[in-house]
Amino acid sequence: MEAGINRQSKKELKRPLILASVMLGMFLSAIEATIVATAMPSIVADLGGFSSYSWVFSAYLLTNASTVLIFGKLSDIFGRKPIFVIGVLLFLLGSTLSGFSITMVMLIISRCIQGFGAGALMTIATTIVGDIYSKEERAKIQGYLSSVWGISAVTGPLLGGFFVDALNWRYVFWMNIPLGLLAVLGIILFLHEDIEKQKKPIDYAGAVWIIIAVSSLMLILVEGGVGIAWNSSFMILLIGVVIFGAIMFLYQEKRALEPMMPFSIWKYRIISVANLTSLTTGMILMGVSSYLPAFVQGVMGQTATVAGFTLTTMSIGWPVASTIAGRLLLVIGFRNTSLIGGVALVIGSFFFFTLSPDKGPVWAGIGSFFVGVGMGLTTTSFIVAIQSTIGWEVRGIATAANMFMRSLGSALGAAMLGGLLNGQIKTYIENNGLEKSVSVDSANSLLDPNLNTTLSDDVRLVLQEGLTAGLHVVYVGLLILATISLILILFMPKHE
Repeated sequence: MEAGINRQSKKELKRPLILASVMLGMFLSAIEATIVATAMPSIVADLGGFSSYSWVFSAYLLTNASTVLIFGKLSDIFGRKPIFVIGVLLFLLGSTLSGFSITMVMLIISRCIQGFGAGALMTIATTIVGDIYSKEERAKIQGYLSSVWGISAVTGPLLGGFFVDALNWRYVFWMNIPLGLLAVLGIILFLHEDIEKQKKPIDYAGAVWIIIAVSSLMLILVEGGVGIAWNSSFMILLIGVVIFGAIMFLYQEKRALEPMMPFSIWKYRIISVANLTSLTTGMILMGVSSYLPAFVQGVMGQTATVAGFTLTTMSIGWPVASTIAGRLLLVIGFRNTSLIGGVALVIGSFFFFTLSPDKGPVWAGIGSFFVGVGMGLTTTSFIVAIQSTIGWEVRGIATAANMFMRSLGSALGAAMLGGLLNGQIKTYIENNGLEKSVSVDSANSLLDPNLNTTLSDDVRLVLQEGLTAGLHVVYVGLLILATISLILILFMPKHE
């Protein structure tokens, strides 16, 4: 008998209804990547602060990444149900406040709260499915689960574009409220767990150290060379904090009775490779979803709806690939399925590497499609592989560790790529001697059709060239990350 949910209770559970509730919860977390990205140009045009553009994503991803491990651990102790409900309620609180934001700072703080809740959503949802389905069923069901990313990304850009063009960007956040309440109701009514009360210490110190290290690193990546000079004493202090925080986290995890990140699970090569690759694929995902709308609107001069469609193709590739992956896993195994996904990521990244204004939205859409295929194949393979390798008592934290690595990758990707983008725009402005009259925040005007017409031809040209050059550097980064991902997958064990 497994702890939590035994075989007898699995038969009695209304699994389709639990699965529907879980997928709805995942949908809320997943849709944030595309619906907010599509609305961001309008949000920035309304609230200002283009230099804080990446922080709207980074704030959400930072708190997501820093809490996903502790939520996974808590679910192993107290059960999946209460942690999932708490996660959804936190997410809805953050969504409500985001919609009422009147400044960029308020929005960033609200996104932090949203991220806290999201840390529980994806991890616990995936773990619940691992609990209530057998190994053979998991491959198929995890395919459906992974496809939530695709389904949400199909509707995300469309809804984002619709809200921006027809209503108001605030509805991007408020639409989460009724859906989140439905997910909570479904889990409360249909998921029944038999949990033995355990008194286990919780590794709060580990959570604190990882938050300190990751947030300091993100500040360096976003503001380095733009808001904070590389040779300043503050920058040196930040680098020291990152190193000290990382060392203390490793030390804490080795000495903790119940570590937040148990290094014992990393001894399985299939888990360690899956986690490292999730770090790089998370960066790729954020690079596409965060900055493609800015390219399509700011450089190509297209509408928010068109920008949304270029991300929609990623969502078409994702669910199709996830569903196929569920079947491929049982035929050719985790490694070969992941390898096909890795090749697709490289192909998609190459399309972005060669993207230019004259290529048009279709070229960008093709690149998005291949990235979606790659994400669908790899994420499904990794989760099923991990959950098939370990037992119930560590399944929550093992799943959380993989989610943490992807969330950490997304957070670092948003910060690092945002830093590269801001740095390039600043360089273009300085090279053209416009630093006294134009700043990085002036790029706001490119994303607002009304303000765009107020710019002089010279200033508009410099900003567009700076944005184009900056985004090209971002896409060079994507190609490098995709290549690294493919190389990492090659190290997965051949025999499973």
